[in-house]
Amino acid sequence: MSAIEVQGLRKQFGEVVALNGLDLDVPAGTVFGLLGPNGAGKTTLVRILSTLLKPSAGRAAVLGHDVVAEPLAVRRRIGLAGQSAAVDEELTGPENLEMVGRLYRMPRADARKRADELLARFRLIDAGNRRVATYSGGMRRRLDLAAGLIARPPVVLLDEPTTGLDPRSRQELWGVVDELRAEGTTVLLTTQHLDEADRLAQRIAIVDQGRVVAEGTAPQLKATIGDNVLSVRLADPADIDYASSALADLAAGERPRVDVVDGDIRLAVADAGASAEAVRRLDAQRVPIVAVELQQPSLDDVFLTLTSHRQTGQSDSQEAA
Repeated sequence: MSAIEVQGLRKQFGEVVALNGLDLDVPAGTVFGLLGPNGAGKTTLVRILSTLLKPSAGRAAVLGHDVVAEPLAVRRRIGLAGQSAAVDEELTGPENLEMVGRLYRMPRADARKRADELLARFRLIDAGNRRVATYSGGMRRRLDLAAGLIARPPVVLLDEPTTGLDPRSRQELWGVVDELRAEGTTVLLTTQHLDEADRLAQRIAIVDQGRVVAEGTAPQLKATIGDNVLSVRLADPADIDYASSALADLAAGERPRVDVVDGDIRLAVADAGASAEAVRRLDAQRVPIVAVELQQPSLDDVFLTLTSHRQTGQSDSQEAA
């Protein structure tokens, strides 16, 4: 059964095409990771699924309810937490959660009870009597997620929920996502942290320029670029262009990916003996090497291979605005 269905979704802001015929099918009860560079359309998709935006074309549905034709039915079935905590800084944590519960038309006593449950679950009891203005960034993000769960929604949309958080806060939110999946909740998680998607998601879609360019489990996606990745670090980053050209024909498909600052070269290779050949070639050309390693592909390799690396400096949020 599908919890989220998206077919040919398109969204245009003037001349900017944020979504360009995107298709997506999210199975119920799973964590589905959505990866993509800034401006790929991830936040725009979340805003359409949460009925905050209307698509220019195509169709999207949550648990069978069309986001355009049945927006109220969709809102009753989703929880939403964005890139920045949408909480009232002048209220305390319990007051924020009770207010959201009342907006869902919960009786006051039920809203208070549910708020207490979530404060305990998100380890916010000790800060209960403090104004949210005094909360740390991680505490605000946890409170925002708690507010999205107040009505026990079967579908939760998390738009880069760990952006800007310290490692401990990220781990805490990862634990919450694991708990939600264990309870049968469907989670759509957009993120730029590839380790996050690898750790949490049962399926992953990579989005670029408003379309899904690849989808599958993490192992399936890693297998699309080959069995091995050759990693070479040069002693002098100034040799990067010359060295990458010397190794280019060893790549299985895509050209080598380079880091001009650190002097790193990475390329997918079909032959496990490519590392020895790389050393031979660079040594013959007197290019000093710090390290050569044959590795298994990572999601970083998949991401960089399949996306176009647009450097517009513009986020999905700015695009949608």
